[in-house]
This record gives sequence, structure tokens and C-alpha cells, in this order.
Amino acid sequence: MIPNRCNLGQPFLYGERDKVARLALDQRLPATVAFVELAQAGVLMSYGSRVVDDVRRLAYYVDRILKGAKPGELPVEQPTRIYLTINLKTAKAMGLTIPQSMLARADEVIQ
Repeated sequence: MIPNRCNLGQPFLYGERDKVARLALDQRLPATVAFVELAQAGVLMSYGSRVVDDVRRLAYYVDRILKGAKPGELPVEQPTRIYLTINLKTAKAMGLTIPQSMLARADEVIQ
């Protein structure tokens, strides 16, 4: 899988995650993003792959290219693991109640 952190302004979101999380909380915007790291920074929830998983898979592509493969001919892969992270601290600050059924399905619940 080629990491998708470079698309659609995502480097900004990832690099400025603390500011984005604070802005969302200040404006009471229950944001859902693709980065676990943003939920850890204070956004309400995330549903997506983790940077560490993407980087691990990136090594495969680097190896193939260094061995002569043409980058344009390598397959594009989807993440094999998607994580649901819910930030309960943010939910409480926004006055939101997250259903128990959703909390039970989460891979990580931030208290």
C-alpha cells in the first residue's frame, strides 16, 4: 500500500493535528478523520489506517523499485487493517454521548 498521507491536504492535517483538534473542539465540530493520530490529539474519532502500518508496507515498494521495478507498474494496495478510535474526552467536552455498541467496536477508546 502506498501511504495516503500525501493526498488532499493531508500533510497539513497530520502536521497541524493539535491545532485542527483544538479548532474542531472550539467550534464544537464532531469531526471524523482518517488518522488515529488526530483522534489522539483531540478530534472526536478516526477511522483509517495507522501511519506506522503504512510506513512498514512502504519498505516493500522501496525494495521493489531499488531492484528495478517501474513505480508506475507496481500495484496500488488498500490498507489491510482499519482502526476505529473514539475520543471520549472530546465527546464529553462537546456534550455528546457515544452509544455503547459503537464503543464496543472501537479498537481504541481515549478516556
